[in-house]
Amino acid sequence: MAITEKVSALGLSRGWIFLPEKRFDPVRQIWRRVLYALAVLSVVATIVIIERSGYNDNSDGEVDWLDAFYYATVTLSTTGYGDIVPVSDTARLTNILLITPLRIAFLAILVGTTFQVLTRSYREQLRKDRWRDTLRDHTVVIGYGTKGYSAIQQLAASGVPSDQFVIVDQRPALVEEANRDGYAAILGDATRSTVLRKAGVPNAQRVVIATNRDDTAVLATLTARELNPRCVIVASIRESENEALLLRSGANAIVTSSEAAGRLLGVAANSPAVGEVFTDLLVHGDGLELVERPVEPSEVGKRPDQLAEPAIAVLRGGHALTYREVSSLLSTDRVVVVGCRPRLSDPHPEADSGDIAPQGLG
Repeated sequence: MAITEKVSALGLSRGWIFLPEKRFDPVRQIWRRVLYALAVLSVVATIVIIERSGYNDNSDGEVDWLDAFYYATVTLSTTGYGDIVPVSDTARLTNILLITPLRIAFLAILVGTTFQVLTRSYREQLRKDRWRDTLRDHTVVIGYGTKGYSAIQQLAASGVPSDQFVIVDQRPALVEEANRDGYAAILGDATRSTVLRKAGVPNAQRVVIATNRDDTAVLATLTARELNPRCVIVASIRESENEALLLRSGANAIVTSSEAAGRLLGVAANSPAVGEVFTDLLVHGDGLELVERPVEPSEVGKRPDQLAEPAIAVLRGGHALTYREVSSLLSTDRVVVVGCRPRLSDPHPEADSGDIAPQGLG
């Protein structure tokens, strides 16, 4: 549905819900209704011709196929000229039990489009209410620009279904784009608690803040943390000097986009191959990737470097420890390992793929 309404400041502060709609061809819908109407018309004409002895035609006394279709047309349209009438008890009973219900169905088909338009607002509101009632443990993404879209693609590659994403943005064009991509979206100001409530932040599992302004990210983080003290909040900012402020606002993790890009550029400038490895690790489901998993019972007591997959960190007590800082793994630990999946598109076709065996995520 195109968002053509003029966006006001009051509207953005309250938030408008837009759910992705099922696309359909209006011409196909019209032809389908026409075929349904013709089918009902044919059924009634067939019933009349089968029982033509029970009908009387005032013009010539006999009922043929033309008369049957004529009678079906004037009967289904409730015109009823009275020149062809059922006279036998069987024909009248058939009109009561069969032709009358078909007349109702025929009228319903004709007025179906009008009825659909009249009930569209009610059905849309009912759909939104049902969506909000069932929204649990989802992911709210604030900002559907390049950062927000990329975060969604990464989460989707890790197994998060598309109906578990809710987009919040105050730009109508991006809300429309999110709907076209199959995501529910809220048009509104993400720093307002009313808007974030409509996005289901109090019941969300995680909130991803990918705005273009650091001050907006701070206010959105504060509002989201107030609404949900338990969810995971990750935020992207431009300047590292705002990192401490975001942490105090309640963010669990912060990505400084400008510095992160600068570091990757520095790594790639020093060694393009190492830069390619970094980029590969950031893309889930294609080649190398970082995976967090629990410690298996058979791995308890072992050193991280004794695992089947290369372990680079151990998560213990809410802190990330390097593999050299841990002498033995505990059952409550989680490990970050480097997994390997077959590449979706091999950037080096000349390499022998038989030399590399997928590990850990096969």
